[in-house]
Amino acid sequence: MSSKKEPQSQVPAGSKGSWSSFLKSIASFNGDLSSLTAPPFILSSTSLTEYSAYWAEHPAVFVAPAKESDPEKRALLVLKWFLTTLHQQYCSRSEKLGSEKKPLNPFLGELFIGKWLDGDSDLGETQLFSEQVSHHPPATAYAIVNNKHSIELQGYNAQKASFSSTIQVKQLGHAQYTLTPPGSNEKEKYVITLPNLHIESLIYGTPFVELEKTAKIVSSSGYTAKIDFSGKGWLSGKKNTFTANLFKTSEGEKKSLYTIDGQWSDNFTIKNARTKEVVDKWVVKENPTSPLQLAPLEEQDLYESRRAWKDVAENIQSGNMDAVSNHKSRIENAQRELRRAEQSEGHEWERRFFNRIEEKDDDPLFKDLASELGISGNLEGEKTGGIWRFDPASAANAKPPYHKVGGEGLGITE
Repeated sequence: MSSKKEPQSQVPAGSKGSWSSFLKSIASFNGDLSSLTAPPFILSSTSLTEYSAYWAEHPAVFVAPAKESDPEKRALLVLKWFLTTLHQQYCSRSEKLGSEKKPLNPFLGELFIGKWLDGDSDLGETQLFSEQVSHHPPATAYAIVNNKHSIELQGYNAQKASFSSTIQVKQLGHAQYTLTPPGSNEKEKYVITLPNLHIESLIYGTPFVELEKTAKIVSSSGYTAKIDFSGKGWLSGKKNTFTANLFKTSEGEKKSLYTIDGQWSDNFTIKNARTKEVVDKWVVKENPTSPLQLAPLEEQDLYESRRAWKDVAENIQSGNMDAVSNHKSRIENAQRELRRAEQSEGHEWERRFFNRIEEKDDDPLFKDLASELGISGNLEGEKTGGIWRFDPASAANAKPPYHKVGGEGLGITE
């Protein structure tokens, strides 16, 4: 029997009752878990719309595939980039805050917009556009664009949470990474599926994310990457463990070109499967992220996350939960009123940077790759409020105000 000590509970003494009640309510709840009210100590002051930034917090890694002329190495660099995003997407918050927190649920039309200006002038500017495109069901769409290197990442995601011994989360949606190879005029596309996850250490009040099952990346250049996630078991293993391999789509995964293994939260090693040679390593702590630059708060649009949630965030951080409830209710009630007005007038909220499309109208290249992944004809648009595609024209000269109404949708009179 293992002599390893169990982790100590981090639930504040004054919150043990509410935490116990919260866990019981999760176990018996049948519906969208995001609608449950969590105890104050587990609330985050950050909106889910901000999570889109995690895709490109290493701009040099995000851009690197577009500089590579060899298609095999390009596919490997896309896989490496994807793996480097996992720490930020699923681990950075628990490291910073001590545990995973329940984020703010975005309202329809909420925006998070910024850019990275890396110290390396060769990288150029990388822009982020994130928008809450659906509220029921909740879904966030995003696009990250580097025009200098003709790179675009776009996608959308929603989460379906359920309880079975712990919180299980199925991630809905997908991402598309598109580049133009050196010396070519033809676009190359990579379609990415999203891993499922579950929450560990709930009982101790220190929840953290563990990824599970499989994610895949398939490219129009003829390569597929498969990433298998596993975690710490009852008796052995390390948390956040994964193995990945890259292979020609036509030859199958038994003929690997490269293999990668390690912990996505810490480090991993890339090997040439044919020579067994180590060709690259990634260590999270040796690769600091680049800060996303945002407009000053007073210059942001009323619908941008940081400005819209300012009062809520400040009161979460100060622990004034009565004020949190009041400010949240003001936004939520104003949004309900705006939806009622739209319904009575027979029109729908106009999205700023994304369009809902019919699956039959999607581009042929995406359809081919989606077929390889087994998701063609099953994009589950009904679970994400639609199939969402980025509109570059609407973002070309984007500047506030982005919304088509005043502050009434946020309970604000301008």
